[in-house]
Amino acid sequence: MKYSVMVEYALHSLVYLIDVPSNESIGIRELSEFQGLSETYLSKVFGKLSKAGIVSSVPGVKGGYKLAKAPEEISFLDVIIAVEGAKPIFQCQNILKNNLMYADKEKCAPCTTGNSSCTINLVMLEAEQQMNKFLSSKTIAWLNEELDQVLSKEIREGSREYFKKK
Repeated sequence: MKYSVMVEYALHSLVYLIDVPSNESIGIRELSEFQGLSETYLSKVFGKLSKAGIVSSVPGVKGGYKLAKAPEEISFLDVIIAVEGAKPIFQCQNILKNNLMYADKEKCAPCTTGNSSCTINLVMLEAEQQMNKFLSSKTIAWLNEELDQVLSKEIREGSREYFKKK
């Protein structure tokens, strides 16, 4: 499993939006310039975040984006699903049914704990559930607090000041 760099840009961008007053927004130009990437690329990211209801767009010359929800309500999983889509990590093909020794050539029954022939898929499903649970527990608010701990005060304040000036 691999998430695209779009997820990382989305998470960082959302942190920058936390301190934006409710009557203001930050433009794509400022966000992309600050992160050193193209406006077109970041616009794609924000289109997905907007469609998912994570950010809202503000039209007009001084328009841009702002959070559509409180930072405590936006989980890493929400962002990943918005950017990457909701698709399972593992897609069981039930290759056991192709085994020459397997007499039952019927279609695969739904994978449940009672269907022992789906052991591999069940392990993969459980692993994905555990990962999703963890990603759901990490929010943009948590990330903001964590960045305050791991980045220098100079960097954090500089970032905030950059967007205030714009």
